[in-house]
Amino acid sequence: MRRKLNIIFLLFITSLFINGCSPALRYSEDVYTESSSNYDSLLFNHLKYSKSLQSEVGVASFYAKKFNGRKTSSGEIFNNKHLTAAHKDFPFNTIIRITNKSNNKFVVVRINDRIPKSNKRIIDITERAAKTIGMIREGITEVIIDVLQWGD
Repeated sequence: MRRKLNIIFLLFITSLFINGCSPALRYSEDVYTESSSNYDSLLFNHLKYSKSLQSEVGVASFYAKKFNGRKTSSGEIFNNKHLTAAHKDFPFNTIIRITNKSNNKFVVVRINDRIPKSNKRIIDITERAAKTIGMIREGITEVIIDVLQWGD
């Protein structure tokens, strides 16, 4: 009996040692960290091809540079280099995929701001997101919005 306990204890210690030497999840490129130089893209990398929970079609525009550094409706400081967006109704921190209907390029962004309910456009995205889907030249474009993960 004592020999069995010693073997079990030895196996337990060995498994702790092996697991302790394996790479930790925090070093994975798919994990978001606030201090990451890639900011949002790391967070959204694993969500890019997720199944849509809800879809919408409409016209998108992107923020003017003058909004950089201002507070958003959620209280965050706006940064045109991040992958965020403003929507009329979606809860803050909702993760969505925006697909440009004219070229099928897409980007995954997080909702952190609001646009007025009277606005004819359905979403306003950052300059970085607009570049990703190839809409900088046009300024506005028709998009498909797919909700990937509901926020707060």
